[in-house]
Amino acid sequence: MKVYILAFLLSFVVSAVLCFLFLPLLKRLKAGQSILSYVKEHKDKGGTPTMGGIFFVAASVFVSLLLSSRVDLRPMLVSVAAGLGFCLVGFLDDFIKIRHKRNEGLTPFQKIVFQTLIATLSAVFAYSRGFTCPYVPFFRTRIELGWLSVPLNVFVFIAVTNCVNLTDGLDGLAAGTSYVYLLILAFIVLAEEEFSGATTNNYALLSFCLSGALIGFLLFNTYRAKVFMGDTGSLALGGFISCLSVFSSNTFYIPIVGIVFVLSGISVIVQVIYYKRTGKRFFLMAPVHHHFQMKGASESKIAFCYKAVTLIAGLLCILRLI
Repeated sequence: MKVYILAFLLSFVVSAVLCFLFLPLLKRLKAGQSILSYVKEHKDKGGTPTMGGIFFVAASVFVSLLLSSRVDLRPMLVSVAAGLGFCLVGFLDDFIKIRHKRNEGLTPFQKIVFQTLIATLSAVFAYSRGFTCPYVPFFRTRIELGWLSVPLNVFVFIAVTNCVNLTDGLDGLAAGTSYVYLLILAFIVLAEEEFSGATTNNYALLSFCLSGALIGFLLFNTYRAKVFMGDTGSLALGGFISCLSVFSSNTFYIPIVGIVFVLSGISVIVQVIYYKRTGKRFFLMAPVHHHFQMKGASESKIAFCYKAVTLIAGLLCILRLI
């Protein structure tokens, strides 16, 4: 357990230091976020530096590689590669936005092509390593999916990355929710290791590293944020969360512990379908965290509630396993 605590603390420090040192550089480069004109509550956030996801991604990857066990290291390396792949897609998206001073970067088609490529490669790797028996939530049993795990995992990767991306709409929301999710996942992995005998300590290590790095980033990202993670960070988080959950055989825990990510994605789908059928909006604004905001809830309160829901859902899962 000492190595996990060390990983968490070291990632926190490295992430916070990187933010402190390089945030002025982002400002000098004028890497500011363009704000959608119809989000009136955010009109004064225009110009806030973005692409801050680079800081916590770099910190967590560095510390995890420094402290990782050399036993069965490849799955963790693939997790890192996939996370960095999604990070690159997000970086390109953010770069185009900044370069052309607009809120749209890569086209939806370009994004889905890149995401599908990374998702497919990761899903095929999982199948080749026999990661085809995910745990049934709340039970110590597994279900064999065989080749069906490949299309399922491709869907999971694409869905999770986009849902985490949609959740990144308020100060500290995606980062706060994600660090809680990753901490819960780490403890689920360790609990499963106790009764299954499987060696999954590198998954737990990377989860602790990401959690610590995110908290370091939150020193600069909570309301009022001095830096945004951008798609650079949100897509990377989706990639890491997907890989760590799938490779550790915890795919089916994603919609439970990550219920708020699912809520963000579903709220957008409901909004689009309802509007096309009726010409009216189901929510005041989607994703649903903007609906809550327009109802009068503060950004800090919404972020706290999202973290609380994630924590409670996760603790219920852990409680059943120990």
